Amino acid sequence: MLKQNLQLKLSQKLSPQQIQLMKLIQLPTQALEQRIKEEMIDNPALEGASMEETYEEDSYEEDYNEFEEDSDHIDAEDINIDEYLSDDEIPDYKTQSNNYSDDDDDREMPVVATATFHQDLLQQLNTFILEEEDRVIAEFLVGSLDDAGYLRRTSQEIVDDLAFTQGVYTTEEHVEKVLQIVHQLEPSGVGARDLQECLLLQLKHKTPTEATDLAIDVLQNQFDAFTKKHYDKLLQKFGISQETLKKAIAEIEKLNPKPGGAFAGSGKNTEHIVPDFIIRVVEDQLELHLNSRNAPELHVSKDYQVMLQTYKQTNEKSHAQKDAVQFIKQKLDAAKWFIDAIKQRQETLYVTMSAIMEYQKEYFLDGEETKLKPMILKDIADMVGLDISTISRVANSKYVDTPYGTKLLKDFFSEAMKNAEGEDVSTIEIKKILEQVIEQEDKNKPLPDDQLADILKEKGYPIARRTIAKYREQLDIPVARLRKKMM
Repeated sequence: MLKQNLQLKLSQKLSPQQIQLMKLIQLPTQALEQRIKEEMIDNPALEGASMEETYEEDSYEEDYNEFEEDSDHIDAEDINIDEYLSDDEIPDYKTQSNNYSDDDDDREMPVVATATFHQDLLQQLNTFILEEEDRVIAEFLVGSLDDAGYLRRTSQEIVDDLAFTQGVYTTEEHVEKVLQIVHQLEPSGVGARDLQECLLLQLKHKTPTEATDLAIDVLQNQFDAFTKKHYDKLLQKFGISQETLKKAIAEIEKLNPKPGGAFAGSGKNTEHIVPDFIIRVVEDQLELHLNSRNAPELHVSKDYQVMLQTYKQTNEKSHAQKDAVQFIKQKLDAAKWFIDAIKQRQETLYVTMSAIMEYQKEYFLDGEETKLKPMILKDIADMVGLDISTISRVANSKYVDTPYGTKLLKDFFSEAMKNAEGEDVSTIEIKKILEQVIEQEDKNKPLPDDQLADILKEKGYPIARRTIAKYREQLDIPVARLRKKMM
């Protein structure tokens, strides 16, 4: 049996403009610049101002009349765009004086063309006199190395691939023989199949000494004991003094476990961090600026003003002209919205960072990490009257340039824990104390997690051993056994 009923449902949906605004807020500075370039390509009504072309902030607030698509007649006066157009006589956008520093120049990083890691190895091969087949195998081996310089494939796999891809039919013994040539290339250690072989290759490139000879013996015959830092076992096995073993270990610690990664011309793109905010301490007061690249000078194209003026002066307005003006109106709407969205992004970033700076004022004044207060997204959202999701988007992938280095914004957020006095302290503060305790420990007898927990409890931070283990892992600090050193 079919029935009909009336049901009321309340739902909230975000408009496409709101979604785009949230995406703009989330973008870091470099990504924003790319987004603006894409918008300017898609919308010819949007232009970037040159040094002589700027617009005035007051023009943002003027009324912008809507265009009625179904109207029979169009008047140019119905499309009030004059206030959004650039004017050579208009002063610079006002936010330049308080949102970013005049000293923040937009500098381009020079690009240096250098040979890649693999290209350099191939160039070194050209200095060897090799048979044609050996050269093909050697070049294939070099091409099979990963970025760290290791050969992660077996000789049999190399033999099979040479047959299928190069038409070279050889044996595992022949591949091993050619690999010895690759092992002679620089940096030493390239072509190794594992860490043990990598370290041994580097030691064998060194001038032989008592320490290097012992280091080679240790790696060849007691590699497992060495990696687990069972120094007492090594002393007993080789019948040597602690000082002698210490010198051998010092030789091993000088070696590079990733020889390919140390190559300056490895071809990897170096990521240059562009800070979105700048904080400076001036006469014991904090000053906040937005990176100037967050405040681009945008305006509506003058060409569109000329088009509308031409339409205004035309006595007879055809249907084709109506379609043209409708297209212009759509582009102007999009350009105005984008300019407004960029301004809203600037304001949102600025007020959010201002609140974070005020909340963590003690830290920003002297850079002492133990003064960082517990801070969650809701704390800042309540201060500025914005949604938590908006604060999260601002903090995402943004960096702030401080007198103490460039910091990732989200690293300032942390949960709170109670200390011995019942006061809320930041987990960042506890991690810093833990790091300091481990730095000061006796490296001959590193402290296990339960002893670290006891020490932090004595300092007024009662936390469990498993929490110590979690924080230690987050700080990328190994367990006590692996922190042991020969003193």
